[in-house]
Amino acid sequence: MQLQTVRPNIVQAIRAYRVEDLMAAAEGAGQHFLYANLTEAQTKQDVLDKIAESFLFPAHFGKNMDALFDCMTDLVHRSGSQPGFVVVLEQVPDSSKFDREAREQLLDVFRDTADFWAERRIPFRCFYSFAVARSAEVSAWERVNEAPPVPEKPPAKTVPKSGINPNFGMNMPMMSSAFDTAMWLNAA
Repeated sequence: MQLQTVRPNIVQAIRAYRVEDLMAAAEGAGQHFLYANLTEAQTKQDVLDKIAESFLFPAHFGKNMDALFDCMTDLVHRSGSQPGFVVVLEQVPDSSKFDREAREQLLDVFRDTADFWAERRIPFRCFYSFAVARSAEVSAWERVNEAPPVPEKPPAKTVPKSGINPNFGMNMPMMSSAFDTAMWLNAA
């Protein structure tokens, strides 16, 4: 993947891009690659904590959206010349504790960061993906399209300790595989 095909200062859904390709492209262009997997995050604080941990923010990071912007812009800008950035935010939460408004606030910080770096003619590309919503409530669509209930399995038949298979109606040794746990449990 070549970064020349992606606008230099943008925040966009990751879509068809693969994280590995973005990392290789950043490395090939000599740019910083910043990655945060937010799968376990549920709240705004969780998201900020995970980003701070993943991006190696200083201990004094204030863990709010303003502090996130400051760490992504002024703090880095004051440290010297920058070659550019490729940022990946994977699995941004979609939950009642981190709703659409919170997600937009987070992405707005990265959009503002892209604008900050654009003014300095430094590429800043941010790619994100959203986690699948996890809700205790089942939507009407899911109820209509859910698979029919699977009937309960009948109780497992036990094999007599003699090793004779009663299912065949004759005295033949039980045929089994190493995955037939009933045979191993009853043989003891």
